Amino acid sequence: MRAKASDWSPGATDARSTVRAAVVWPSRAVLLLLTVAFAAGLRVPEWVQYLPFVASLVLFGLPHGAVDHLVPARLAGRAADWRSVLGVVLLYLALSGLCLALWFTAPAAAFVLFVLVTVFHWGAGDLHALLFFGPEGLGGMGPVSRALLLVLRGSLPMLVPLLFFPDSYRGVASAAAGLFGADAAALSGAFSQGFRLAVGAALAAVAAAFLLRAAGDLAGGRRALPAVLLETLLLFAFFAVVPPVLAVGMYFTLWHAPRHIARLVLLDPAPAPSRFARDAAPLTGLALVLLVALYSAVPAGEGDAGSLLAAYLVLISALTLPHAVLVSYMDARQGLWNDRPAGDPHRAR
Repeated sequence: MRAKASDWSPGATDARSTVRAAVVWPSRAVLLLLTVAFAAGLRVPEWVQYLPFVASLVLFGLPHGAVDHLVPARLAGRAADWRSVLGVVLLYLALSGLCLALWFTAPAAAFVLFVLVTVFHWGAGDLHALLFFGPEGLGGMGPVSRALLLVLRGSLPMLVPLLFFPDSYRGVASAAAGLFGADAAALSGAFSQGFRLAVGAALAAVAAAFLLRAAGDLAGGRRALPAVLLETLLLFAFFAVVPPVLAVGMYFTLWHAPRHIARLVLLDPAPAPSRFARDAAPLTGLALVLLVALYSAVPAGEGDAGSLLAAYLVLISALTLPHAVLVSYMDARQGLWNDRPAGDPHRAR
């Protein structure tokens, strides 16, 4: 289905179906195909696994946070002015600066912070997408069910690879710490079998708690719950069989970022995907310049694919912290933690 500009109008009755057709179903199809292919024994060269991250530099991934400076004003239903833009700029300077300082002084701690922030942020992104672009009937979930779903869904891309690909996970952590002349020895316990079993048990407990709680919240309207569970099982299987660099890159580029872009397009008073691309272009370009500057500043970049990816992840971690704060503000204004609002769900309450 090709989306017309009018389809993206916040008041259009088919906005939800447009997002489902243009964003939700294609990403599900790609992940399902890859899951089946790798479960059947597909193997790809190492360089192929980096391609989604390379694409994310300009396609969906990096740009999805590049209009954050416009979000507060659009939530308020007005044009951006220097005050609203300055507030976001200061937020980024403060939190990104602190994050980068942590990378230079305590890389292992910075890596752990990155994982935890990403669990929260990606979980919140999936929660929003399920409530506003997912199956009808999920609005009855209470705050506890929503919090459990956030933790569960955010943990899948960040923790399931740890369970099934600990050596690859350790390699990424070591490459990131190595940029700063350190190693990931402080994280060695996280790759032990005992810790991974504990993580797996915790994920199972969260999944069971969500299922029980949500079944109670949605009593009388449970048809939506199986759809959530099937999508969650798809993601679990995807991260359990697809190599982590490829899997996380695909999720970031084709799952998380497009859903957030759809949300931003619907927030725009003059919505159109082309307008989003225009608005995001300047700060996407600035982020690419920062990536080059960061790689030039780290003490021990080696120029190989692993260290280049590590530098990109460090930049993403620095940008994700303020981005997650701003998106949490969006969530609060748009009623993510309340009963789903009637009418247009993309406007602030």
